[in-house]
Amino acid sequence: MKTRLSSLLVSLLFAGLATPTLAAAAPHNVILFVADGLRAMAVNSETAPTMLQVSKSGVWFQNSHSLYPTLTMPNSSAIATGHYLGDTGVFANTVYTGFPVPSANNSVTPFLENDSVLGDIDEHFGGNFLDEEALIAAAAKAGYNTAAIGKLGPIGIQSVTQRNTQHTIVIDDHTGHKGGIPLQSEIQDALQQAGLPTETPSRGENGKSGNATTPGTLEANVGQQQYFSDATTKVVLPRLKEEGKPFVLVFWSRDPDGTQHNQGDSLNKLVPGINGPTSRAAIKNADNNLAAIRSALKQLGLADSTNIFITADHGFSTISKQSKASIAAKQSYQDVPAGELPPGFLAIDLAHGLNKPLFDPDSHNEPVFYLTGKHSKQGSGLLGTNPEKPDVVVAASGGSDLIYLQQDNARELAPKVVKTLLAQDYVSGVFVNDDLGSIPGTLPMSSINLKGSAITPKPAMVVNFKSVSIGCKTETLCAAEIADTGLQQGQGMHGSFSRADTYNFMAAIGPDFKSGFVDTAPSSNADVGKTLAHILQLDIPAKGELQGRVLNEAFTGGKLPKVVHKLLRSKPAANHLQTVLNYQLVGSTRYFDAAGFAGRTVGLKAGNK
Repeated sequence: MKTRLSSLLVSLLFAGLATPTLAAAAPHNVILFVADGLRAMAVNSETAPTMLQVSKSGVWFQNSHSLYPTLTMPNSSAIATGHYLGDTGVFANTVYTGFPVPSANNSVTPFLENDSVLGDIDEHFGGNFLDEEALIAAAAKAGYNTAAIGKLGPIGIQSVTQRNTQHTIVIDDHTGHKGGIPLQSEIQDALQQAGLPTETPSRGENGKSGNATTPGTLEANVGQQQYFSDATTKVVLPRLKEEGKPFVLVFWSRDPDGTQHNQGDSLNKLVPGINGPTSRAAIKNADNNLAAIRSALKQLGLADSTNIFITADHGFSTISKQSKASIAAKQSYQDVPAGELPPGFLAIDLAHGLNKPLFDPDSHNEPVFYLTGKHSKQGSGLLGTNPEKPDVVVAASGGSDLIYLQQDNARELAPKVVKTLLAQDYVSGVFVNDDLGSIPGTLPMSSINLKGSAITPKPAMVVNFKSVSIGCKTETLCAAEIADTGLQQGQGMHGSFSRADTYNFMAAIGPDFKSGFVDTAPSSNADVGKTLAHILQLDIPAKGELQGRVLNEAFTGGKLPKVVHKLLRSKPAANHLQTVLNYQLVGSTRYFDAAGFAGRTVGLKAGNK
């Protein structure tokens, strides 16, 4: 009888711990604050005093990592699910979907930062194209209050499967506009009572990127982000306080990313690049939003019961458009300075090298006659005689591009594609789908966790572009990279495998975290979801095996794990180029520092040949 009674008490205890609505056993609240594009070493007392204070008073993850490709949507999927990209299938910001996406003007290579596009892809792949449960969905299912506020695209990823429910409050760029995620009527009423509109304001001047002769913006995204901040502090947090249940809130700040992309401080010049006054103002803007949230928590009496985890989805670099080898750079275009790489240069160079016609998936598959000064609209391309069934698809995403091959002849075509790529001076490393076999000069996609359980079309190759240091003491603050983009040389981009792009800012503070602790062990965005799920006492089922780890060393009583540094080198190609990968290991969890060809990637340690 005693044994049965003891067992019953233990069962009741654990049942209570697993039920967040029971106040006595409730876990602490969680706020995930994402400062999009914030470089780790850009946080200082001038640009980001609040974040600096969090990193000093709480935990600073000194050895932090973005996942590669170092782009917003891939890292958003990792933050949401705790899985690497080989499982989530979000391989870039622009991907090949295998079907015309209605909300993307029927393009097969849509840009994913759009609620309607994400909805179309979700529907096509059975309601959740990530095929893994996101943290917010799991929290809502377990009875937590949940909210996701901020930048269009990654907010949709965080709230996947919750976008058309009444469980999660979702506010992003499209709120109140056509195609936006519906907002609960009571939240609309609360916004109006707080003197706030029910439609998210536009970015205004901050949204202007300029062109080859006109500088981009000289303003941070202050107005729009003030709206998100006010909605959070004046409406959402008071509501969460009133309801009294533990909550999970994601706040995704578009700055400094959006401003660094569009800044007009450095048109056609690599210096100051993304280190000018406009970019610094964007970092301060994000920091102000965090300060407002922390102040609101204090005023509401929630500060002591709330953990704040700060991360950035990726680092950042200045755009370079220089190449001596590219056929694309030798053509004349009306909207591209002479001698510079145009948008879609990789697709053009591949079409030329493989002697295949080129079509633009973002312009109703119109032919791209690059020898007469034409380039694709967004950089992506369809190669082959029939654009409806292309031999090669290039999905352009900035510092890295994806290549997809027709399955019927992929093994035959792959070495030819690689040969063309390795002849380009702007390429720095190629990763090839393991199914295509070993190709000299390249490493397998499995080596960087891009080969997993994803249900979306898998790339045949991921191409990393060259990056160089442009001369300041802190190399990760002064990198320039070749970027397949419509933005100009001197503006900002990311996506490459340089340490400037993989080195993001991460810090945490709150009742579950240590105080004044510098975590020297590697951490990544794949660890964020796992760590927050642990705090929330959520056991989220997994389909794929490519997962991050719980950052136990950051918790009170946690110990630093053993770290192993690794270098992986491909077999040399005929021209002696080798893709080299620097990474770290904690147990079986991989953290990717840098990769590419020796001398072509910032932060790469190539070792002895």
